[in-house]
Amino acid sequence: MRKYYTSLALWLPAALIFINTHADTSSPKNTEQNSYAIATFAGGCFWCMEHPYDELDGVISTTSGYTGGSTKNPTYKQVSSGTTGHTEAVQVEYDPTKISYQKLLEVFWRNIDPTTPDRQFCDRGSQYRAGIFYHDAEQERLAEESKKHVEATKSFPEPVVTEVTQAPEFYPAEKYHQDYYLKNPLRYKLYRHGCGRDRRLEQLWGKSG
Repeated sequence: MRKYYTSLALWLPAALIFINTHADTSSPKNTEQNSYAIATFAGGCFWCMEHPYDELDGVISTTSGYTGGSTKNPTYKQVSSGTTGHTEAVQVEYDPTKISYQKLLEVFWRNIDPTTPDRQFCDRGSQYRAGIFYHDAEQERLAEESKKHVEATKSFPEPVVTEVTQAPEFYPAEKYHQDYYLKNPLRYKLYRHGCGRDRRLEQLWGKSG
């Protein structure tokens, strides 16, 4: 019996070394994923807000959805009626080591009309109001600073009325709304042109690129 315990005592340290050496190596990947951050922006039709963010290096994903309202798990039909308090929004997952929140804010302003409350381009109603929804104190500070900068440097006479508010619960939109500009490129282009979005953006900010 004593021989058995002696052998076990000699075996256990070696076994523990083996286990530690061959432990699950997925934790660095999980740590990397957990370092991603979230930003939430509303700029009218969420189809049109996914596109500019998807083009940025450092953006991991974009999700169209609804935020800022009181109804739980709203549907597109409910939100589009203007009765739930939600606005169409896009949630951006990004890698802060590759792209800054300030850059996301710059892209936000250049893709909205900050002069119209409860409206963006041809779409009218509170469900199309523009807004920055911050997720922490640093995002709030940067968002407020960016708004002041736009107000101080804008070339148009109208005041900036875009909301900066704390991010409430975000509800992803129905599957057919996700990546709409990729799934239905012709309809997307026709809608965007018919809504006068690009014409108004050029009036406000000048030609892009």
